[in-house]
Amino acid sequence: MIGYDSHTFDLSIDDARKLQERLAPEVLEQPFVKKNYLVAGTDVSFDDGNGRAIAGVVVVRVPGLETVEESWAEARLKFPYVPGLLSFREIPALLGAFEVLEATPDAVICDGQGLAHPRRFGLACHLGLILKLPSVGCAKSRLVGTFHEPGIKRGSSSPLVYKNEAVGSVLRTRTGVSPVYVSTGHLTDLPSARRIVLDCSITRLPEPSKRAHRLVTKAMKSLASHDR
Repeated sequence: MIGYDSHTFDLSIDDARKLQERLAPEVLEQPFVKKNYLVAGTDVSFDDGNGRAIAGVVVVRVPGLETVEESWAEARLKFPYVPGLLSFREIPALLGAFEVLEATPDAVICDGQGLAHPRRFGLACHLGLILKLPSVGCAKSRLVGTFHEPGIKRGSSSPLVYKNEAVGSVLRTRTGVSPVYVSTGHLTDLPSARRIVLDCSITRLPEPSKRAHRLVTKAMKSLASHDR
């Protein structure tokens, strides 16, 4: 079981933003140097009709991308959808999925933002800080910032700039496909974040994230069949 330090998620929108501002300075940027490691991918889906979130975590071995373990959990939804506050909806269910893992990942890839966030405290920062694990945000779309299109080849990147600061990278994970938006979470730096995402990517999205999405989709169908 992964140990973690959490806090209440039963907050108002204003208090949630204040908590992000208070916790953001605790996020640490540093190189991630491991070459053989376990990385967990996360995904969360919402069943608003039944007031629940379903989270999946899939642990993959690098190199090789063998699935080592997977888990999922559900949690009651207590926080509304508010742009920039996604972590307050997702993390309670994600912690449930991490709690039942036997493997301890060396890094976590989140389907969301890290420092590329209005308060520099996206999902990857928030979850990494709670789990005390190196974390990376890898999103399909950007929340903040401007950029120039990176080169067409796999591994090409360009800075994602917000308020005159590079808060992430726009990274081409496969030649000729649309790029993803990578930013550091906790205990990683930007070169490390790019490397982790590339280490895990065969197609556009990292394999741990894709497999977590498939796991969540399967869990949602299973729960829906039980609800009938």
